Amino acid sequence: MSAISDKVIAISKPYFGPATESFLNRQCTGHLKIGVTELNETHLKDLAKWVETSGALLMDAAKAAEVARKIAKLG
Repeated sequence: MSAISDKVIAISKPYFGPATESFLNRQCTGHLKIGVTELNETHLKDLAKWVETSGALLMDAAKAAEVARKIAKLG
């Protein structure tokens, strides 16, 4: 795993729990066309957008926006 992917997983874990890695993998492969381990700083803004959009379907929209902001700030 890259250092960035480790950080994204750590930030996301409190929000998505045990589904974190599969959720992030779906966002990366489906939208960014990369694996989670391939994440780098150039992907963070797009990943954050998709985490917020998809996360809002699973949780409170404010929580999805919160985790997205945290991911975007890594870049």
